[in-house]
Amino acid sequence: MALIVQKYGGTSVGTPERIEAVAEKVIRYRDQGHRLVVVVSAMSGETDRLLALAGSISQRPNPRELDVLLATGEQTTIALLSMALEKRGCPARSYTGAQVHIRTDSAHNKARIQDIDAKRVNADLEAGRVVVVAGFQGIDEHGNITTLGRGGSDTTAVALAAALKADECQIFTDVDGVYTTDPRVVPEARRLERITFEEMLEMASLGSKVLQIRAVEFAGKYNVPLRVLSSFEEGEGTLITYEEEGMEQALISGIAFNRDEAKLTMLGVPDQPGVAHLILGPIANANIEVDMIIQNVAPHGKTTDFTFTVHRNDYDRALEILQRVAGEMGAKEVSGDAKIVKISLVGVGMRSHAGIASSMFEALAKEGINIRMISTSEIKISVVVDEKYLELGVRALHEAFQLDQAATA
Repeated sequence: MALIVQKYGGTSVGTPERIEAVAEKVIRYRDQGHRLVVVVSAMSGETDRLLALAGSISQRPNPRELDVLLATGEQTTIALLSMALEKRGCPARSYTGAQVHIRTDSAHNKARIQDIDAKRVNADLEAGRVVVVAGFQGIDEHGNITTLGRGGSDTTAVALAAALKADECQIFTDVDGVYTTDPRVVPEARRLERITFEEMLEMASLGSKVLQIRAVEFAGKYNVPLRVLSSFEEGEGTLITYEEEGMEQALISGIAFNRDEAKLTMLGVPDQPGVAHLILGPIANANIEVDMIIQNVAPHGKTTDFTFTVHRNDYDRALEILQRVAGEMGAKEVSGDAKIVKISLVGVGMRSHAGIASSMFEALAKEGINIRMISTSEIKISVVVDEKYLELGVRALHEAFQLDQAATA
């Protein structure tokens, strides 16, 4: 009898009818003898509705109060799903994140899970109940409600699976697995039967919306078997696993992209030790995450130009901070661009093959796409390009690396 943690996203529970369908699916698993913990998101569109409500009151809502508001979305779903299960004769009990003691830090709107007390959940499982838990939320050491950021329900599910030592964590969503890239951009995109934690971590961090990056980090750290499945059709989905010796491995597993990029540049910064900290320290203190960084020293060696990217939602705040810092440092100018995107190739096969970057740049050049920034790691290459070239660039790379075809031995 396996212990399975299942997570259903907003689209999967978007209407009362879909919640009823999830209840049927949960009961089918239970009838097979499995013990189940079900993590759910807010109903599709509910979080956006709550954010709009907050925005109608304040342009910059207090982060603590925003978390109190946003956490109500999942509370609605857990109650409705538990009602649907009970109606079918399946004992169920719903809990908010705070009620099952999902302890987080105090970074409101972007909290990180620190600990989970699984006693309450285990007691219900032993009593034969299906446990329904609100994703995306927790409680800090001061008793404040916190939320984990967009996609945080994935993290809740994987963290619960780790705490409960579950046999598998299943992420049910509106797609039937992980694809070589977004099929809406490239219709020829192919579903992957398996992908490594390392590759999935890169894909998630680089813009793939299938799983949240922290969920993959948790799964890899605690070796939680993770599978992405469709809520609406049967299938094996995609298994996310460790790289196994002798495992057939494609050169490139997928192409990730991120539309939510913005670029900031400070020109004419005095070239001296500690300059990067002076620029990025205030950005970090504002809880703004920096992605790609480029620094170019002027020919005379006295000044440097410093460029970095942030999430587009953080662009205005970061620009405001940078303009203040530039004045304090005596920098020449601050500029920004919120109409850029990032395209990335990901694959553990890069480790043993040369020439990937060259082939990538060649494919983009043939389409007349200019590269603004480049970043590499052992298993990925990312480029920043103008927003208007996103779909053209992804299609060109998908074709150049023949990702519509399965790897051959």
